[in-house]
Amino acid sequence: MYGRDPWGGPLEINAADSMTDDDRSRNLQDLDRATPSRPLDETQQSWLLGPKVLKKKKYVDLGCILVSRKIFLWTLGTIVVTALLSGFITLIVKTLPHHHHKEPPPDNYTIALRTALKFFNAQQSGKLPKNIYNVSWRHDSCLQDGKGDPGQCYKDLVGGYYDAGDSIKFNFPMSYAMTMLSWSVIEYSAKYQAAGELEHVKELIKWGTDYFLKTFNSSADNIYVMVEQVGSGVSGRGSELHNDHYCWMRPEDIHYKRTVSQCYSSCSDLAAEMAAALASASIVFKDNRLYSKNLVHGAKTLYRFATTSRNRYSQNGKESSKFYNSSMFEDELLWGGAWLYYATGNVTYLERVTSHHMAEKAGAFGNSPYYGVFSWDNKLPGAQLLLTRMRLFLSPGYPYEDMLSEFHNQTGRVMCSYLPYYKKFNRTNGGLIQLNHGAPQPLQYVANAAFLAALFSDYLEAADTPGWYCGPNFYTTEFLRDFSRSQIDYILGKNPRKMSYVVGYGQRYPKQVHHRGASIPKNMKETCTGGFKWKKSKKNNPNAINGAMVAGPDKHDGFHDIRTNYNYTEPTLAGNAGLVAALVALSGEKAVGGIDKNTMFSAVPPLVMATPPPPAPWTP
Repeated sequence: MYGRDPWGGPLEINAADSMTDDDRSRNLQDLDRATPSRPLDETQQSWLLGPKVLKKKKYVDLGCILVSRKIFLWTLGTIVVTALLSGFITLIVKTLPHHHHKEPPPDNYTIALRTALKFFNAQQSGKLPKNIYNVSWRHDSCLQDGKGDPGQCYKDLVGGYYDAGDSIKFNFPMSYAMTMLSWSVIEYSAKYQAAGELEHVKELIKWGTDYFLKTFNSSADNIYVMVEQVGSGVSGRGSELHNDHYCWMRPEDIHYKRTVSQCYSSCSDLAAEMAAALASASIVFKDNRLYSKNLVHGAKTLYRFATTSRNRYSQNGKESSKFYNSSMFEDELLWGGAWLYYATGNVTYLERVTSHHMAEKAGAFGNSPYYGVFSWDNKLPGAQLLLTRMRLFLSPGYPYEDMLSEFHNQTGRVMCSYLPYYKKFNRTNGGLIQLNHGAPQPLQYVANAAFLAALFSDYLEAADTPGWYCGPNFYTTEFLRDFSRSQIDYILGKNPRKMSYVVGYGQRYPKQVHHRGASIPKNMKETCTGGFKWKKSKKNNPNAINGAMVAGPDKHDGFHDIRTNYNYTEPTLAGNAGLVAALVALSGEKAVGGIDKNTMFSAVPPLVMATPPPPAPWTP
C-alpha cells in the first residue's frame, strides 16, 4: 500500500503496522540481541542506580595533626621493622670476633725523646707551672732572684733554667739550649706531634724566652747592659755560704740574696746567642703574633748591641770565664744574624752573614782540630748548615751564591769528617766518635754531631739530592743516618758497658747523677754545707732525674757511676738540648716524614736575583 509522500514521492506503508503485539515483541527481542551492548557512563548509571555512596576514610588523631590511618600503620610498621633489623645487625656485629688494628709501638728514639724532655722540667727555676709535666720532687725555688735591685736593667729575674747539677743560671749556654730546641721544632714539628710532645717542647722553649726578655730592656731599641748570670760559683774564703757552686743544697732551700752578674760593653757572643734564641723562637710561635713580634724586637735589640760591643763576654778574670768561656764571638754573630734573617726577612742580615769578611772572622776557612765540632761555644757548624738550607731550597743567586756555596762545601767537609773512613776524629773501641779528642764529657758533642748529620741528610733528600762528595768519593745520605744512629745508639745503651747514659731510659742507667736536687730527699731541708753528706753518700739518688744525659764515658769506654765525679755523671742543659734535637730527627723515620721545608721561610719574602757585574775587560 502506498501513500502520498509530501516531498514528492510515494510513501510506502509498512505492513508491519498490522502486526500483532506478540509479533512486535518478538521482533524487538531479536533487535536487542542483534545490537551490541555498550557500557553506561556515570550519568546514565545515576539515572538507573540513584546517588553513589562514598566510602568514608579513617584517620588517626595524633593531637596536633590528623594522619591517614593507612599511612600511620605503614609508617609505624616501617619503623618497627627497621628497629628490629638494626638490632639484629648490632647483635651480629657484637657477637663476631673483632680484629683491632693497634698503632705500632713507638720506636726507641721516640721513647727516649719523651724521656729526655723531662730533664728540662727538672731544671726549671721560679714558680713552677701546674701541668702534667711536673717533676714530683721539684717545687718553687729562687723566687727572689733579681728583686729589690733599683736602677737596674731588670725588674726581676725569676724563671729560666738551672744549668746543670748546681743552681746557677748561665744565660750563654741556656740561650744556646733554647735555640737548639727551637731549631728542632721548626724542622720536625710533625715528628714532635706524632710523639705527642709538640706542646710540651713549646712550653719548655717559652719558659726560657720569657726569662730572657727579663734580662735586658726588651722594649728599648738600644741597650748598653744585659744580665749574663744569676747565682755565683766563685771560690774563696768568706763567700762559700752564698756560693751556689760550693753549696750542696736543693734550690728550693736557697733563701739568701743571689748575685746577679751583668755585661756592659763586651757582650757580642752572649747578646748574639740570646738574639738567636729569641729569633728562632719567634718562628716557633709565629701563630701567636704579639708574642712573636716581641721576640723579634728583643732579638733585633740584642743583635744591635752585639754588633756595637765587639768582644767576648767572658773576659779574663770574670766568673764566666771559669765555667762557660767563649773562645770567640764572630761565630755567634754569624749564627745570630742567620736566625734574624729567617725571623724577619730583612735582607740586611743576609748581606751581613754572607760577607766574606764575617765568614773569615768566624773561622769558616779554618782547619783547627776542633773544626766541625758544634757546641755551646762553637756555633760555626750550625750556622753553615743553617745557611746551606737557604741555598738548597731558595737558591737566591747573585750576590749571595758565592758565600752560600762556600758554606755548603764546608758543611759537606764537616760531614765527611764524621765518617769512619776519614781519620780526623778517633773512635773508642765501642764506636764513640771522639770529637773533643779524648777529653772528658764527650756526649754533648756527639749528640750535636748526630743532629747535624741527620738534619743534613734530610735537607739533601728534601732537595732530591741523593748524597754528597768527599773528595772524589760519593756517599749517599744513608751514610749520614747510619753515623747519626750509631752515635745515639751508643748513648742509649749499645756500648761495651751495655749502659744507657740517659737516666730513666733502658734497664741500666746512672743512679748517682751529680745533681743537688736529685741527690737530697725532697722532705729534707739542708743548709749550704749540711748537704755534703748527700753528695758524698755511696747510695743511689733518692730522686730520679729522668731524661738527664750524663757527661759520659772516657776515651776507653770506661764509666764510673760516682756522684762526686762530674766528668762522668753531671748532665747539662746544653748537652740535653742536642740530644733532644738528635732524637726527634731520628724518631719515626720515614713513617712520619722528613723536615718542614717552608716554616723556616715564613717571614722571608721572594728574593729578586741581582744582575752580576760585567766581567773585567780583556787585556792582552
